[in-house]
Amino acid sequence: MRTHSPTPQKSTTRALASSLNHAASDVYQGFIHTTQNSLALLGTVAAVALLVFGMRADLRASAEERLLSWLLQRQEAQQMVERDVEVEPTAIDRVTVANLRDLTEQQAKVTQWLSRKYRVAPEPVGALVAEAYLIGERSRLDPTLLLAVMAIESRFNPFAQSPVGAQGLMQVLTRVHTDKYEDFGGELAAFDPLSNLRVGARVLSDAVKRAGSLEGGLRLYVGAVTTDGSWYINRVMAEHLRIQRVAQGKPLKHFDAPPPARAIPVNAPAPSNEVEAEVRPTVAPPSTAIPS
Repeated sequence: MRTHSPTPQKSTTRALASSLNHAASDVYQGFIHTTQNSLALLGTVAAVALLVFGMRADLRASAEERLLSWLLQRQEAQQMVERDVEVEPTAIDRVTVANLRDLTEQQAKVTQWLSRKYRVAPEPVGALVAEAYLIGERSRLDPTLLLAVMAIESRFNPFAQSPVGAQGLMQVLTRVHTDKYEDFGGELAAFDPLSNLRVGARVLSDAVKRAGSLEGGLRLYVGAVTTDGSWYINRVMAEHLRIQRVAQGKPLKHFDAPPPARAIPVNAPAPSNEVEAEVRPTVAPPSTAIPS
């Protein structure tokens, strides 16, 4: 009986294994050789670069600046990924605030008093007080009167809006005075505190000139077309007197309230372009006395 010998098959396997070993060895040696050459080349390039930068201070400074800029950009990008809210370092530029140390003594007294009474931060109130004094000097309106109007109209809320559409600190009817907001970028400037104050002061000044008296101007400003507006005038004037006394450093206790506003005849409704704020109920407030 004839048997097949496994010898030829084993020889083929050994030959294949030997070939694979040689191929792997060649790849390994080639990798080592390439790596050594690459490192040598990088070392040469680095040496040349160091030599050049050592001799050229301007090139070294430029390279350092670019490297630092790249590192900072990488750091900022990483921080942006880690944060849930996008940062805006320049946001403070659009905030309406004032450093209280920059105010006059009189303005600082008024700011602190208004801040405590109306529970608003002194820094934004300080900016409004300073602006009221500046506008008052230009328009010949008492700055404490402007502050009193803001206090009664909005309690220093720059985003206030009445049911009839009077907006902002001074509660000016934006739709009626659109033209006055053009100088400030458009109607949305009604919600910018300083822009609203400037437009409101202009409207009040025009109303006073038109009426010929402060009381008549306040009546036109509030849009009292069916009453004499005494309920509004008395409130504004009482607050005006309080703020004025604070500015003068006088005590607020035990002094008389301003006399009631004199009656202003109502012959006809005021023109629509004179109506500034919501027409309030004709019922007078419980008392115009100034609390101690």
